[in-house]
Amino acid sequence: MAATLSNMGRNPLTGANAFDLHTVKDILSIMFTCGMYDHAGQWAYRVGVPAKTGVSGGLMAVVNRQLGIGTYSPRLDPHGNSCRGVEVCAELASRPGLHVFDCLNVGSSYLEAVL
Repeated sequence: MAATLSNMGRNPLTGANAFDLHTVKDILSIMFTCGMYDHAGQWAYRVGVPAKTGVSGGLMAVVNRQLGIGTYSPRLDPHGNSCRGVEVCAELASRPGLHVFDCLNVGSSYLEAVL
């Protein structure tokens, strides 16, 4: 699902459109503002990518037009988020500067630079 959202609503494997662009914008906005429960503000500040967590330990994050991240680790923090999932996403976002408000964010050319 994260890969589909990061691909503007198009499933990257099948090419089928799952969501239109307005729906993707709405989903990512909601994920960014409240997808991490009571940790959403700190997540936006520290990691800076839309994400949604579940109390089972699953976490998905979306770097718009670049990539989707999915993690699963059931140990939860006091906010109900996966401890390891939060740390993995924070590390993945900080190394290449994927925070949405990072002035050094290379935008949609990141994958081109890596590949």
